[in-house]
Amino acid sequence: MRPISQLSMRLLIVCLLWPGATSLASDIASGQSAPGFTLKSLSGKNLSLNEYRGQVVMINFWATWCGPCRQEMPALNALYDKYRSAGFMLFGVNVDAEFAGAAQMASKLKVRYPILLDTDKKASALYRINTMPMTVLVDRDGKIRYVQPGYRAGYEDKYQTQIREMLRE
Repeated sequence: MRPISQLSMRLLIVCLLWPGATSLASDIASGQSAPGFTLKSLSGKNLSLNEYRGQVVMINFWATWCGPCRQEMPALNALYDKYRSAGFMLFGVNVDAEFAGAAQMASKLKVRYPILLDTDKKASALYRINTMPMTVLVDRDGKIRYVQPGYRAGYEDKYQTQIREMLRE
């Protein structure tokens, strides 16, 4: 048996980490009921997904070490500001073991939507998250409608179309 070459190993790693590799990113699917969770927010208040039934909810799982997460946050701020009065809620679920870095990053980027702390990774496990960022859109009935692993510039346009569609329903 030949050892894996360094190039082959790099290609394997790229394939595993590529944002478009949806089948590797999460096996949670559209049409499923969104798993409920309650997490402490940076403000200290516990927030529960179930409390927002009847609204369109975006759940964005992120980590401080994730470059695309930092790039995406200003676009998420804009979506939150634009649609929150129309029945839209956005949760940024930080998966770091310590909350200090999440608080610092949210402050630096002037994040206005609630940041929830998943330090024990229970919510992440419910959604089978294994890539960052991971965005899940939940409809008013609590069903997962869209799952987007990773982030690239322009994804926010797709999110806006999806949010508008669900808000009209």
